[in-house]
Amino acid sequence: MFSSKFNFLLLFVLFQFWQIGWAQECRFLENVQLKPEKLAYFRDSVRFSVQGKIPIESVVTPRNPQLKLLLKTSEKSLDLGIFDLEKNLADYSYQKDFVLAFEPWMESAQLSLNFFQGKKLGDEPFEVRVIAKGIITTPFLAKIGQVNSGEAIPSVGLMMPSGRQERGISRTFYSSIQFNPGSSEFQSTDTNESVFKSLREFLIDHPFIESVKVIGLQSPEASEGRNSKLGMDRAETVKQELVSRKILLRDSLIEVNARWNDWFDFRLLLREKDDLSTERKEQYYSVLMDGTDFLDQQQKLRQIPGFSQLSQTLFPKLRAAKIEVVARSGSGLSQDDFSRLQQELDLNSSQSSLSFVDWAIAAEGSPRLEEKAEIYSKMTELFALALPYNNLAVIRIREAQQTLDLDRKEKLWDEAEWLLNRAVKIEENPYTLHNLGQIFALRGQYWDAYKFLSDASVMTRNPDFLMKNESLRGALDIIRGDYKLATLRFDYEFTDPEDFFNKGLAFYLAGDYANASIAFEESVVKDREYGYGYYGLALIAINGGQKEVALIHLERAAQTNSEIYSRVLTDPSFEELREDPEFFEILKKN
Repeated sequence: MFSSKFNFLLLFVLFQFWQIGWAQECRFLENVQLKPEKLAYFRDSVRFSVQGKIPIESVVTPRNPQLKLLLKTSEKSLDLGIFDLEKNLADYSYQKDFVLAFEPWMESAQLSLNFFQGKKLGDEPFEVRVIAKGIITTPFLAKIGQVNSGEAIPSVGLMMPSGRQERGISRTFYSSIQFNPGSSEFQSTDTNESVFKSLREFLIDHPFIESVKVIGLQSPEASEGRNSKLGMDRAETVKQELVSRKILLRDSLIEVNARWNDWFDFRLLLREKDDLSTERKEQYYSVLMDGTDFLDQQQKLRQIPGFSQLSQTLFPKLRAAKIEVVARSGSGLSQDDFSRLQQELDLNSSQSSLSFVDWAIAAEGSPRLEEKAEIYSKMTELFALALPYNNLAVIRIREAQQTLDLDRKEKLWDEAEWLLNRAVKIEENPYTLHNLGQIFALRGQYWDAYKFLSDASVMTRNPDFLMKNESLRGALDIIRGDYKLATLRFDYEFTDPEDFFNKGLAFYLAGDYANASIAFEESVVKDREYGYGYYGLALIAINGGQKEVALIHLERAAQTNSEIYSRVLTDPSFEELREDPEFFEILKKN
């Protein structure tokens, strides 16, 4: 899949190993300690200490010893100075603390200790020891709307809705249809009928459907069968019910899938079990996170006291098909009004026979960015209100997402910023402040971005807005190093895999691996082609000493896109894995 890129990066990594292996055969630099053992980015800087001893022996007595520390790549080098050596009876000792302002080039740099001796310093060191390879930059994995090669372009920015009510923001309906053991036949129970009633009411308020997913499940009970056919049959049954009841008029909207031999849904039910102690839940989580296959985990779960009673309560809830519908509110124009709007778009006039709300609704309903931009641009001429300036700015931000031309991207961001500042002058509002924060985040100006987002959060209590704003704010908390604070930003019912990934990343960096694992798995379930969930699970596994589990997750992650593939090869977090021949055998398959 990425064979040419793999060959290049493989040669690069192998060259590093050869170079490092040669350099480690040292007499004078054998006793060196780096704390922490791997360099890592934290709050705009890289912090570490280096200490060690240079032996003084009759055979290897150094002459006029000097030590210099360098951080370098093939193209750039940073001289970190010469150590002060303290002469002792049997050695020279040294120790020094460093705090470096992080720069992007440092991510792939090597930290090398250079030893010189003799009457005067020569150009070439007597010994060189590489004590660190690269810098761990896990916080920069946080998703803030950036576009990466091989990935879907994220939709960024928030449109200001028209009318008195908050409209145009996507909402999600979740529920489940229950089935009898071993059956995929629909049962018209009060519980199942209430699900369809609730869905109808949801769609009345949110008629613009964006996606419909039906996922068939089946319990591990013997009566549920030994293959995945039952779950898929249940999903198809629910799909037919949605169509036959005319809840959804187009079955092409419905994505049908099934999960089988997968403990994910059991884990979700387990998390909601309030009468189960934290200690007992941890026992279950330790099994469900160990990376072994479904049947092995099933045997281990049965050995936990109380599992038989727990399964009697939770397993029946897995005889189900889950429904997830994402839709948004809004309305459209009549055909006559739409025709008048098209005529007025072509006129050079500052007057309109249509109302502001009519124009705004027409823009909301237009499917293409170009059409929306044309309408909002005209609205800036007709109405001195913040909405058209804000929403035209969002379109410019999204257009910038779609171009690889850096100059054009910057020009679009500049135009968007001007439009947003104009909107703020007319009316300070949370949408415009959020969008200013989004632009600054994409530009890498994280502190300025955070200020705008913080101001936006205090201006509204709308839960849909806060979900979007706080999730971006949480991603910036991760980059800024406030990991525990970041975990508090993600207490919302997300639908996007990147939000679940950010949530998992916050918990992972805060040291809460149990909650991190749940969030990463939810990211995987939302979209198995979105590889960052697997990458997060690999980080948890390698930090738990589970190399085989980490390899399994990395293999899945590397299959998704070239960006993750490259990171797998170079991330210092997996340095130990790259010493395992199986690591490269797995990646060669992709």
